[in-house]
Amino acid sequence: MAVIHRTVLKPSKLELLISWLPSRPWYRGGSGEPELAKAGGFRLDDPEGEVGIEFIVVTDASGSDLITYLVPLTYRGAPLDGAEHALVGTMEHGVLGRRWAYDGCHDPVLVAQLLALIEGRAQAQDQNVSDVPDRDVIAFYTGEGSVPNGFTATDDEEGTALAAPHGTTLRLNRVLQPAPDGPIQPPQGAVGHVTGSWQMPDGTRVRGMLAVLETSARA
Repeated sequence: MAVIHRTVLKPSKLELLISWLPSRPWYRGGSGEPELAKAGGFRLDDPEGEVGIEFIVVTDASGSDLITYLVPLTYRGAPLDGAEHALVGTMEHGVLGRRWAYDGCHDPVLVAQLLALIEGRAQAQDQNVSDVPDRDVIAFYTGEGSVPNGFTATDDEEGTALAAPHGTTLRLNRVLQPAPDGPIQPPQGAVGHVTGSWQMPDGTRVRGMLAVLETSARA
């Protein structure tokens, strides 16, 4: 179980993202600095208890349209070998000391736990309170057996695609869209998906598709 510490981070997570987001191919803001606000998210537990796993939802009001982004992050007590390209930045944690924050799509611990969530082997946790499940995060899986790991992440203008050697692709929606009222339908060919909710600046809550696991027929 991850323990949520009530402490200070320097720089803050939003400050890290303000510098990092414009470098992403899926970023849709303008030339100016992002104007970010926290809109939601959830956590997953690392079974080994070493890596912090958080899915952050932020809104960016810097452009003419409000954009909502999904940013999976991992927090480590030491650099992750071979992941220099995925480093978002470092922070000083008031309890844990220096933490290395990574784009979690490139961290095998986060990918493994996201698959466990989809397959029903893990439970989403509240973003801000220790040992409290986040039941607003809903995962479905209609495939057979466990999905083999070994995904390679690629970012493009549409988001992040994690491709596996056996032909399955795990797609993360980096730019989130509120779904119409009613059940959220996954795309054709999906064998698993994750939905969640976030808060708009006016205080209303909306739901949308966060991630989709697709078979080789569609990948």
